[in-house]
Amino acid sequence: MKQTWKNGLPSSPDYFPIGVWLQSPQNASRYTAAGINLYVALWQGPTEKQLAALKAAKMRVVCEQNAVGLAHKDDPIIAAWMHGDEPDNAQAVTDPVTGKKGWGPCVPPQKIVDDYKRLREKDPTRPILLNLGQGVANDAWKGRGAGAKLSDYETYVQGGDIISFDIYPAANNLPLGLVPKGVDRLAGWTGGKKHIWNCLECTRIDGKSKATPKQVRSETWRAIIHGSRGLIYFVHQFQPKFNEHALLDDPEMLASVTATNKQIQELAAVINSPNGKRTEQGGVELLTVEHAGGLTIFAAATGEKTVRVAVAKTGKVEVLGEGRMLKATNEGAAGQALFYDTFAPEDVHIYRVTVR
Repeated sequence: MKQTWKNGLPSSPDYFPIGVWLQSPQNASRYTAAGINLYVALWQGPTEKQLAALKAAKMRVVCEQNAVGLAHKDDPIIAAWMHGDEPDNAQAVTDPVTGKKGWGPCVPPQKIVDDYKRLREKDPTRPILLNLGQGVANDAWKGRGAGAKLSDYETYVQGGDIISFDIYPAANNLPLGLVPKGVDRLAGWTGGKKHIWNCLECTRIDGKSKATPKQVRSETWRAIIHGSRGLIYFVHQFQPKFNEHALLDDPEMLASVTATNKQIQELAAVINSPNGKRTEQGGVELLTVEHAGGLTIFAAATGEKTVRVAVAKTGKVEVLGEGRMLKATNEGAAGQALFYDTFAPEDVHIYRVTVR
């Protein structure tokens, strides 16, 4: 799906947006080193100081359309406008009589659409990002408030040009498959007419379970295989001790995320190609892309058992980033070559086939 904006994100096919959620601009250079090329949301901003710091770091930003932001409509540092966060969740309310705090219903879907139109009127040169909550994928989620229903999302998705959602399954002991499920649902609700992004976990968040680097890599590539074309890392930790940039203080996770981001950027033109075909085989989902005279196969395990997968392709097979080569054998129908590989739970392998 091609759609460009005069002052929006780069439209080059070798660009893939990789963002980080609500971070201090003072750490922009450290995130750049980790392969992140976009800030998403600014605390109580944008302010002039925040924008100046991001410009100095050459880090583009998705931010609110406040007075400072609108004063910078001609500034390319602003790549898109932020249209709130998780309006589909129950919203905090305060009883005007007792002052007691509680939770009310979610924001009405039509209000999001109406507000989107007003944002577009003020600046039609940039896309608007709407980030939704885990109810996109998790039907058991109780946090949407009274009266909410799944069909609300068909209206919500009309309230943005880039539609994202967040779910952190490992931190909440949920199946990792909810990540690709949410991507599929957003693609369906938008009819393939809008850009679909998703948020990724990489910290402990609230002191419960924490995703492993392998799980984060699995979530990342399964989202991409299902059609996500933008990622936003959630890097906060709230418990047992607050840390706004917990990813930067976790050497193992940071190294893994950095390596994955590097690989995504190297393969961005392939990922963005319209020639991809998604299939599933025995507990592994695959995205096969013909691009620039070659074949690239992205493959991710979906189950909890070790499986062996045969991929019918002819040619020399390199497993990218693993230093392995695979041999194709003529065992397929009508002499079609097959190469085999083994997938343990949460494994991801990426193959480049040099076609004979």
